[in-house]
Amino acid sequence: MTKTVNHWIGGKTVEGASGNWGPVTDPATGAVTTKVALASVEEVDSAVAAAKAAFETWGTSSLAQRTSILFRFRALLDANRDAIAELITAEHGKVHSDALGEVARGLEIVDLACGITTQLKGELSTQVSNRVDVAAIRQPVGVVAGITPFNFPAMVPMWMFPLAIACGNTFVLKPSEKDPSAALKIAELLAEAGLPDGVFNVVHGDKVAVDRLLEHPDISAISFVGSTPIARYIHTTASANGKRVQALGGAKNHMLVLPDADLDAAADAAVSAAYGSAGERCMAISAVVAVGAVGDDLVDKIRERAEKIKIGPGDDPSSEMGPLITKAHRDKVASYVHGAADQGADVVLDGTGYTVDGYEDGHWIGLSLLDKVSTDSDAYRDEIFGPVLCVLRADTYEEGLALINASPFGNGTAIFTRDGGAARRFQLEVQAGMVGVNVPIPVPVGYHSFGGWKDSLFGDLHVYGNDGVQFYTRGKVVTTRWPDPSEPHGGVDLGFPRNH
Repeated sequence: MTKTVNHWIGGKTVEGASGNWGPVTDPATGAVTTKVALASVEEVDSAVAAAKAAFETWGTSSLAQRTSILFRFRALLDANRDAIAELITAEHGKVHSDALGEVARGLEIVDLACGITTQLKGELSTQVSNRVDVAAIRQPVGVVAGITPFNFPAMVPMWMFPLAIACGNTFVLKPSEKDPSAALKIAELLAEAGLPDGVFNVVHGDKVAVDRLLEHPDISAISFVGSTPIARYIHTTASANGKRVQALGGAKNHMLVLPDADLDAAADAAVSAAYGSAGERCMAISAVVAVGAVGDDLVDKIRERAEKIKIGPGDDPSSEMGPLITKAHRDKVASYVHGAADQGADVVLDGTGYTVDGYEDGHWIGLSLLDKVSTDSDAYRDEIFGPVLCVLRADTYEEGLALINASPFGNGTAIFTRDGGAARRFQLEVQAGMVGVNVPIPVPVGYHSFGGWKDSLFGDLHVYGNDGVQFYTRGKVVTTRWPDPSEPHGGVDLGFPRNH
């Protein structure tokens, strides 16, 4: 029997009324298991109206009230890790351990939100003039929206809403319609924790819902994670409608391997970072730049490791990598491998013919490794978002750095070396927002901010950490003068206020 996923508006499940539904498949079998309601403009408006009404009281609620609810939510989230991970595996396809890791990284931001009190402290300057004090405070912006991708259906929403609601905002989430159930489970846990009705809402939908959020006059800020073309569209459209925007786009993350690197460690890291979560993550390493004579040995070591990775259903404990999210995406990823040889690459591993016995209709693809890839090939230029690793060759550090910096993307990057001086140069010279030194996937911890440069980020502020707090609040400066009770009235002064 097909499951139905509806909206969550005003603290309760609201059945879809648009008449439009989207299919949700089990990527391991290819079978449609769920249908998800796709919101109309009117349904989006209903969610925004619920959030706006809730903001009237939530926006002025005490920090103690907000954080006590978030502490209860954190305990519930921790207790329901497995249940949320099972929903992710069933709809996204990633293996259970990977899904559990996603929930754990989301919990880091909930932890940060639970301690939000210190980050919302203002500033005070006393006696800036005779009996004049100046205070700087931060206040919530109002109703904010999050538009999140399919690859991390629990973690990416938790990059946004815990800080947003901790800062006093109310939230409307539009998760990916490809794997919507995790968002609904989170909404139920927030309600169980005591979050007032309307503070957190979920509307499922397609471009109709997205466009309405971007133009809605009662939404003050938009957070987005997805591909670069859509991130650019989100930023342009929402900004034109007067909203503050953080839109995180795509990536082509490079790993620079210097001749002095530990090649076994570099190969381990490359396989983990390129093929983990089936390559469906914006922080995947999709391009290795081998410097000097290490290229052949490094490719051999990567191939040896990649051939041992076990691919299978995400709910099989022995599986190390699951299927891709949809058949259409699987076919698109395969097309890059099919065209690689014609564009000059050596196809070391071709995973496009991979199937799993008993699951022949699943969205399967094996691991692909392309060597001696040119920078003008499709496999290098585009974000493939699948288990395809490109290896490029460079003669020197300078040549490798220039190659990386020439990319239009600037999300994450890494260097593998034993030379501290080279690593220091790299972290200062590379044009990317997140840098790993002998760390292949440098996703910052929750109290630092996540975000890239160039075409990987549109907007000024990164997500979560200090930037997240700043994004979900706005500053106000209050100048106060209380005359001394014994001071006589001084009369009218038409001059500019003096601070001396």
